[in-house]
Amino acid sequence: MQPYFFPYIGYFQLIESVDLFIVYDNIKYTKKGWINRNRMLQNCKDVMFSLPLKSGSDSLDIRDRELAPDFKRDKLLNQIRGAYRRAPYFEQIFPLIEEIICNDERNLFKFIFNSIASVCDHLGIETEIRVSSDIPIDHGLKSQEKVLAICNAVGANTYVNAIGGMELYSKSEFQGRGIELRFIKSNAFEYTQFKNEFIPWLSIIDVLMFNAPDIISDYIKSDYELIY
Repeated sequence: MQPYFFPYIGYFQLIESVDLFIVYDNIKYTKKGWINRNRMLQNCKDVMFSLPLKSGSDSLDIRDRELAPDFKRDKLLNQIRGAYRRAPYFEQIFPLIEEIICNDERNLFKFIFNSIASVCDHLGIETEIRVSSDIPIDHGLKSQEKVLAICNAVGANTYVNAIGGMELYSKSEFQGRGIELRFIKSNAFEYTQFKNEFIPWLSIIDVLMFNAPDIISDYIKSDYELIY
């Protein structure tokens, strides 16, 4: 999977559901994706928050992009603090968010990788996480062929992807390589967000701010389906 900044809870379900999770660092950065941005609840609406990036070529890989020199970490923290300061678990969760955002790493991939690993540690997710460029394959491969090569290189007999990837992969191609293809489908997870109408699938920040740790853990570990 690509790395995402404070992704939604389904991303962490995917990590929990597998033995080995591999994060892409050597694929092209996409401007309109969710790599360096996400959504949170602010004034009863979903609003975007993001990591500003240093100008660079559109052809650069994620690992070759850097955060903007003028990235104001305190401004982003203040935005999150203002949005969630009255949330029931703010006092417990904000120090984690603060530690992640105050990381002085400038490399985009390393910054986001640290955020994913830190949230996994907080959630008690013990899945091994590796970086794609460390896997010995032909990294000139693209899309499905790259996934298959990675699976073969690490000895995988099952590959799990998010439900949104069903159109991208061929079950027969995976079977031909001795790999079972499955997709994870997260069940609905609704909770109280102050007094407003519930807005689903916001950043994991929102989930952490409004839910007890054991509730989150139970959902991540069991409230999903693996579809063939």
